[in-house]
Amino acid sequence: MIKAIIIGATSGIGKSLAEKLVIEGYLVGITGRREEMLKILEENHIGKILSMKMDVQDLSSIESICNELVIKLGGLDLLIISAGIGEENKLLDFSIENNVIKTNVQGFTCVADWGMNYFKKQGHGHLVNISSVAGIRGNGLAPSYNSSKAYQINYLEGLRLNASKSNSSIHVTDVRPGFVHTAMAKGDGLFWVSPVEKAAEQIYAAIKRKKKVVYISKRWRLISYILKAIPYSILKKL
Repeated sequence: MIKAIIIGATSGIGKSLAEKLVIEGYLVGITGRREEMLKILEENHIGKILSMKMDVQDLSSIESICNELVIKLGGLDLLIISAGIGEENKLLDFSIENNVIKTNVQGFTCVADWGMNYFKKQGHGHLVNISSVAGIRGNGLAPSYNSSKAYQINYLEGLRLNASKSNSSIHVTDVRPGFVHTAMAKGDGLFWVSPVEKAAEQIYAAIKRKKKVVYISKRWRLISYILKAIPYSILKKL
């Protein structure tokens, strides 16, 4: 049986991925801050989902909790990081920016490094992170969110390059969603919004194929090309 851990599985993409993996026969460990939501998932899938409460902002506890969850699962083949936050912050309140950084940069990095080191020791594994199309360019309404996703995109590429220098069979997948129907999708004028269940299906397909980078849905690859090419003089008017 394939063993997987999902970091941030109390709602949204993480929760849907947990349910999808169970259907596909995985034994799944899940973490999140809201223990009551974790327990509901665990009780709905007795013997197939194991949970542990974890806040990725508490860096000192991440390694011990992840190690304990691996012991409960009896191993680890797949690690999915789906813990992320984002807030509009036009007034640049640093407390808001710092909260995003603690989760999307520090917490992400701590979990990713733990996972890569674990996989290197055992010689194989698959790291998956839910980043975002938002990481392609900056955003005046949510500067920390877009920049933290840009950090994740580049860090994942760095981890992929790092793994290629070892003799291990380690795969790194960067999942870049556009708008998905979750609590994270905020603001007016949203378009091409994917149902979370459809997003989970597409992410699972990418995991099975061990894709390096995948856009959810595929049409967002076109948007990413446009965002990369668009001049700043136009970007600031959007």
